[in-house]
Amino acid sequence: MDRRPAGEPPSIPDVRQPSHDQIIREHHADVPKLLPEVLAADDRMIVLPWLDDSGPSATTADKFGRELAALHTNSPGEFGAPWPGWIADLPLDNTPSPGPWAQWYAERRLAPYLPDAATHLGQDGIRLLEQVIDRIDTLAGPPEPPARIHGDLWSGNIVWTADRAMLIDPSAHGGHRETDLALLALFGAPHLDRIRAAYHETHPLADGWRTRIPLHQLHHLLVHVILFGPSYRSQTLAAAKAALAG
Repeated sequence: MDRRPAGEPPSIPDVRQPSHDQIIREHHADVPKLLPEVLAADDRMIVLPWLDDSGPSATTADKFGRELAALHTNSPGEFGAPWPGWIADLPLDNTPSPGPWAQWYAERRLAPYLPDAATHLGQDGIRLLEQVIDRIDTLAGPPEPPARIHGDLWSGNIVWTADRAMLIDPSAHGGHRETDLALLALFGAPHLDRIRAAYHETHPLADGWRTRIPLHQLHHLLVHVILFGPSYRSQTLAAAKAALAG
């Protein structure tokens, strides 16, 4: 069960509910169910079935890589989502766009967070992020169609059952499929190499995807700077430098 106190931004039920349902609805018949069904929901709470966490294994990691690749074959037809978003208590602009992804990401996921991050990043840090935004078209790699992504796929949002990985707390939207994979790496998902290998075998990634991992991590790192302060400054600036060097 996921619950928020009255008066908080509508980040959990009001936004996560349609996000959760959208992934389930858009599964094709041959795409495995990666999210549990919602048992009940209101304006303050989402109830999910209990999932026994058996811990990750090589077998379930391989399966997860294949199933995530299959999920990403679904396209919502545009980047963004038809509902407002929140990440923690920060607004998340989901305004839909036909693309390209690079401009949508720069305008919706990077630029809006620079003012609040400036206190901790400093002028030099903000200029570095602005360079990333200015060069986003060349840094983003080959064009990709919108994929239905989880959107907040760090390791804490995976429950490893005996049969498969189940995903919780999605921030689903039309995005770039490399974003989900980059977020798995941000805080260290177990068996990450196996997940990536199984994914790539099922739905090969474009050349240069490894060099683009820091670019796809920048949004979440900026959010962490705003929420948790200067402890994330060096990691954020290192990611920006790596993105520019890519």
